[in-house]
Amino acid sequence: MTRVRRGYTARRRRTKIRLFASSFRGAHSRLTRTITQQKMRALVSAYRDRGRQKRDFRRLWITRINAVARENEVSYSYSRLIHNLYKRQLLLNRKIPAQIAISNKNCLRIISKRIIK
Repeated sequence: MTRVRRGYTARRRRTKIRLFASSFRGAHSRLTRTITQQKMRALVSAYRDRGRQKRDFRRLWITRINAVARENEVSYSYSRLIHNLYKRQLLLNRKIPAQIAISNKNCLRIISKRIIK
């Protein structure tokens, strides 16, 4: 029986995995088994942190809006501002008012005062 030269498919697969892990440190970029484990771990972390990133940014935006809203009046808060926005049917996501709060606080104050009336 003739000798079978194996390894083309496997080598191609390993090369693809190595390219993914080329920026990792130490054995995580050199040893195939470790590379595979680190790749799975990295993909799990990336998937988990995409959701976490959305939550973190939403919390940041809410905090920024709340800080500017509380500067206006003593009793005015973020929840009242958002409630009044919905009552007036001004459907703004949290990102836009947060950017306004950073760049131009007076503009957000004017918006909140107009909504109250």
